Amino acid sequence: MHEQLLYLKAALDKHPELKFSIDQSSWQTDFLRFYHSQTNYNISKNNVNLSAGLYKDKKSFSFSIDDPTNEKIDAAMLNALSIIDSLPEDPDFVDVEDDLTLAESRPTTNNILAIPLQKKTDILASLAASAAKHDFELYGTFICNYSSGRMMNSNKLDKSSSGSPIYLEIKAVHNKSQLTVMETFGGDDFAYLDLEDFRSRLMKKIEFCTNEVTDVEAGTYDVVLAPRCVAEFVQYLGYGMSARALDQHSSYFEGKIDQQVFPEMINIVDDPGDPEMIRMDYGSGGHIYKPLELISKGYFRNFTCNQYYHHKTGLPKNGNTASCLKIAPGQNSVEELIGKVKKGLYISSLHYMNFINPKETSLTGLTRDGTFLIEDGKITKVVMNLRFTERIERILKNVVALENRAYTIPFSENYESFDIETVKAPHALVTGFNITSSTNTI
Repeated sequence: MHEQLLYLKAALDKHPELKFSIDQSSWQTDFLRFYHSQTNYNISKNNVNLSAGLYKDKKSFSFSIDDPTNEKIDAAMLNALSIIDSLPEDPDFVDVEDDLTLAESRPTTNNILAIPLQKKTDILASLAASAAKHDFELYGTFICNYSSGRMMNSNKLDKSSSGSPIYLEIKAVHNKSQLTVMETFGGDDFAYLDLEDFRSRLMKKIEFCTNEVTDVEAGTYDVVLAPRCVAEFVQYLGYGMSARALDQHSSYFEGKIDQQVFPEMINIVDDPGDPEMIRMDYGSGGHIYKPLELISKGYFRNFTCNQYYHHKTGLPKNGNTASCLKIAPGQNSVEELIGKVKKGLYISSLHYMNFINPKETSLTGLTRDGTFLIEDGKITKVVMNLRFTERIERILKNVVALENRAYTIPFSENYESFDIETVKAPHALVTGFNITSSTNTI
């Protein structure tokens, strides 16, 4: 299965002056798209990739080959050897990964086979029937991947891993008003899909859309952020928790290790072993991936740090990549969070977010797929999509309560290899959220 990886390693072993890190991965996907509550198309795709990083003293060169063959590898090696001597040195390079620890063996279910097309379409038909009662139709995707890979390097690292993530996204669209709401499921264990709970959450949002549509003025509002919003803000925050961001002086957490930065209720961990999420065995460079505290009772504890930045910054090496973020739940039900709001907003989802200044954690974006007005502790109206400009650090500092349940939220690039990650997060009640304008759209 990894013949080309071994072929490349044999070629590299003939050059003892080189250090190297190589990785061969095989990826399969089953991608179902649905439109107007009907299956639109179902495609399957396979891809094999071989990538390599070559290091000669402090000079480096990398290449990547899709559908590798021995002839392609020979050509790539010849090109690399002809170029590497002419490249500039990186004074901070020391060595490739030297953590040879193997992850505990665990079985991997191929969800492409475990969740066949008929099962997927049965689930969608059942949800579509519920949504149709309110004149909504369903759109979205149901993706199952299966990947396997093997990594080797010049420090005798040799590690294999496999995974089979699931991504289900349902967008319900009203046939007349075009109001939209969304619900998602992700992970690598299909047994965690509670279809009736999924249906209940989707239908609750659909029922909110039966209220009249209104708009709100720019200003600051108490808001209940849905788990997807909390998850996405923390994903963006994760950028500044990396040793790379620290080295570039673009991290909000620079100089803040073991300092309290958020309220005591904020706890964030990078946990690759949670069975409700997409689990990962190895992180950066093949370093074993273990749980890492990032924020503990509001205190910042650790940067994610790979081999390169360990040597460059002196930070402890952990190999974590912030790909398995979890925000711990709190004490309140979501109904209690909404009940605490005199006049404010429930925000279901975010769109088109961009950093303004990563070091300040400032960004701008839009709300979408269900923004609702809260009055006297109840959701009363649909609100047009809004633009906001905020700082993530200010949002988290203004969290006054968290839901007592966390949800696994999937995120997918939806192109090339359909890379899927999950974040686990609860609803959050936040004061003083800054709305800058209405988009005058739904």
